[in-house]
Amino acid sequence: MSPVHLAAAACAACLALLSPRPFAAESAQGAVTAFVDVNVVPMDSERVLPHRTVLVRDGRIAAIEASMPVPPGARIVEGHGRAYLAPGLADMHTHADTAEEMKVYLANGVTSVLNMGEASNAFVGRIRQAIHAGTKPGPHVYAAFVVDGSPRYGHFSVTNADEARWIVRLAKTNGYEFIKVYNDLSPEAFAALVEEGRAQGLPVVGHGVTRVGLQRQLDAGQLMVAHAEEFLYAFFPTSDAAPDAAPDAQRIPEAIQTIRRNRAFVTADLNTYATIARQWGRPDVVAGFLRRPQTRWLAPQWRIDWSGSGYAKRSGSLDAKLAFLARFIKAMSDAGVPLLAGTDAPTIPGVAPGTSLHDDLQALERAGLSRYRALETATRTPGELIRRAMPGAEPFGTVAPGSRADLLLLAANPLEDLSTVRTPLGVMTNGRWYAREDLRKLLDDVAATYARATTPR
Repeated sequence: MSPVHLAAAACAACLALLSPRPFAAESAQGAVTAFVDVNVVPMDSERVLPHRTVLVRDGRIAAIEASMPVPPGARIVEGHGRAYLAPGLADMHTHADTAEEMKVYLANGVTSVLNMGEASNAFVGRIRQAIHAGTKPGPHVYAAFVVDGSPRYGHFSVTNADEARWIVRLAKTNGYEFIKVYNDLSPEAFAALVEEGRAQGLPVVGHGVTRVGLQRQLDAGQLMVAHAEEFLYAFFPTSDAAPDAAPDAQRIPEAIQTIRRNRAFVTADLNTYATIARQWGRPDVVAGFLRRPQTRWLAPQWRIDWSGSGYAKRSGSLDAKLAFLARFIKAMSDAGVPLLAGTDAPTIPGVAPGTSLHDDLQALERAGLSRYRALETATRTPGELIRRAMPGAEPFGTVAPGSRADLLLLAANPLEDLSTVRTPLGVMTNGRWYAREDLRKLLDDVAATYARATTPR
């Protein structure tokens, strides 16, 4: 065992013995929590603030000081100078929309998610409201309403600009924060979605639109590209004669210039594309995904969907494009493009809620991003996206006074070892504290629920 992991194990042991048992379900309203003698990883820059006390009040970070009195009656979480306090993680591209899936995210340290389409009305209208109110456990949820130009992918579709404007208003009425554009929109409908979205305060995010192209989309005001690989389809030219070939890397600076000129965000879902590439034409790989231990936390309907994966029936190889994508993402990071972590879970076989976000961070590190830059995609940058999209939204993604108290207590410094975020000592979401045993119970409850659903009666 390495010195880092030995120290982490020792820290976990001491916290398990000395930290008070929290009451996870209590309301954050009026509650005060003090994290005492923790090393803060604020994620406002690449630094650590050693031996700090962090005071949380009413769901927000109230103060961070080297020394300050703890208010009487406050819950105390003792770090003993060895634990690290970092922002909670954000998965900015999910399709999970059940209370059980939200428990799994929370248990994996994910305190914010952006649902990117097909969420049920019950999820958007009821479940996420219960999560935000603290009556159900889970991360803070943002939601995008997906719009296409044809019904072939099963989405709501619009055929003209007037319909596009009305559907933005419908999305606004039903509580969505974004409009997600899809492949088959007409140029007229796309332009109307952007215009009405701007008027209603619902920014446009999403795919490359085939008849528009990403350069025109970003120039028109699209705020975020939902997959880095959308540039393979809607920016870089392709050749029908060589479908497995990578694009010309000499055009990467042109793409980056377009993104930066428009201050747009890009979801760097490198692990997702790598997972697709790994199962391309390989049904045995998909079968292996279904044997993984984390499948016990995957809903039965997704297990069925995974087993019928269309990717496993394809031919050819995505390896050249995957290598290009890793190079493109590294170049975007080096150029200061704001990158977001996102997974597309659980729609892609092998990409499970919660755990896949950790896989994405490690894929970004393997692509050459520093640990700080990789962690930034799941902390600071998602907070910046939400503040751009909703100027009045409460801040999150950094450990700073005034930020929403979405926090991870970790046994090691994530800037030295990213894997430490896979096993948090505790998670605070919107001011509600869940110790490690609470997180385990959430996972046990989900596994038991799914087991009951698949047990013959």
